[in-house]
Amino acid sequence: MTDHTLTRNPQSIPHSIWPADGLRRAEKTAAADLGISLYELMQRAGQAAFEVARAAYPDSRRWLMLCGHGNNGGDGYVVARLAQAAGIRVTLLAQDSEKPLPDEAHAAREAWLEAGGVIHATDIPWPEDTDLIIDGLLGTGLQNAPRDPIVGLIAQANCFPAPIIALDIPSGLNAQTGATPGVVINAAHTITFIALKPGLLTGKARDVVGTLHHHALGLDSWLAEHPTTIRRLDASQLAQWLTPRRPTSHKGDHGRLVLIGGDHGTAGAIRMAGEAALRAGAGLVRVLTRAENVAPIITARPELMVHELTPQLLDESLEWADVVVIGPGLGQAEWGKQALRKVENIRKPTLWDADALNLLAFNPDKRHNRVITPHPGEAARLLNCRVAEIESDRLLSAQRLVQRYGGVVVLKGAGTVVADEHGSLSIIDAGNAGMASGGMGDVLSGIIGALLGQALSPYDAACAGCIAHGAAADKLAARYGTRGMLATDLFSTLRRVVNPDVIDVDHD
Repeated sequence: MTDHTLTRNPQSIPHSIWPADGLRRAEKTAAADLGISLYELMQRAGQAAFEVARAAYPDSRRWLMLCGHGNNGGDGYVVARLAQAAGIRVTLLAQDSEKPLPDEAHAAREAWLEAGGVIHATDIPWPEDTDLIIDGLLGTGLQNAPRDPIVGLIAQANCFPAPIIALDIPSGLNAQTGATPGVVINAAHTITFIALKPGLLTGKARDVVGTLHHHALGLDSWLAEHPTTIRRLDASQLAQWLTPRRPTSHKGDHGRLVLIGGDHGTAGAIRMAGEAALRAGAGLVRVLTRAENVAPIITARPELMVHELTPQLLDESLEWADVVVIGPGLGQAEWGKQALRKVENIRKPTLWDADALNLLAFNPDKRHNRVITPHPGEAARLLNCRVAEIESDRLLSAQRLVQRYGGVVVLKGAGTVVADEHGSLSIIDAGNAGMASGGMGDVLSGIIGALLGQALSPYDAACAGCIAHGAAADKLAARYGTRGMLATDLFSTLRRVVNPDVIDVDHD
């Protein structure tokens, strides 16, 4: 059985992301500016895909090509011709249509026929000895659920005992949103052309993209001269934010952080946030919580300063702090509401999570000094919509949250999205399924809060914090797997991740 966990090939994956609609327009402009025909781009795409297929499955001898009625299918015709010329037996199935093929796809189809290739109807039996499937059915223009006969071909490909390589994007995956309005190809590998599309990195992408490859088709120079506002962020970029500390620095230089939460029965949430802040480099961390939580939290982590949350101590702490984090284990009773009303009035950087967000949904306001970190359920409450609407377009949902609440938004999930009021938009390319367990959000709150206290801007702190959070989990998953990962397990690897200048050597 194929493992469809999203991974990277050894080649460099760019950090810029193009909106799918914008890229379709830019492709023509870039080709014209560089004097490259669109048919030549299709030839290059087919060649790149053929090379990926040969490298990934060098022993495969019988390929099944699935070609749609568009330029994605045209890429498939090129791959088929190259494979046949290399001595691979190719069976090509093509979707029939009354509409004419695009010019480039038509030329690729004719070249396949002139080379002795055969085009079969989509309803023929598939050769039992097929050992590789190439998906060229649907490209980046998908908006709605696939229809017959594409539906049947996708379902049959997913059930067939052969790996699938998707051209540009798995058929059925929305290139802009990562949503899957219907059936979708479960690819073992995807090679995307020219630039990354958002839908390859968020939404359902991690379930279906497999190992992601990229080829710019010779348009690298043009793309570099026309940067986009959407960024892919990964662990390789942490060093730009987390620079080595001065030898003479002291705890006061690295932020005084107050964390507020831990109502009855939820001491663990605020304790995890507090330790995460320490492990992410906060200089001083004060926890304000219920009286019964003080002794257990100090016993578990004596480096935390833990106090009962009282009106007087809250006022003193808000004056003392550089940064305030509120929400982990806060609850929605009057105890938490009173604390939140005090935090609302300060001008210092704040982070709101968990029940602070649920309370915010009842009394929405817009603030520029705040980072909010909702998961899709909390985001749906904040926008008064269904979770399905949030997940149908995660980038748009993050932007809507910013418009309504201001500051910086971290929309958590597979392919976390970070957005701010100035139009910055990033997708976090780190993390794994092991993080689907309780307490992970509390740890993230502590990390981002700590980085806010270390003089990062709210947007940079959110980006770097999300990367560090995901990268720490990725180190654990690489060693132990994803099942059974606990939020507190991240503390062992988080310390390494937030020190990117130190050579990482694993020890038993």
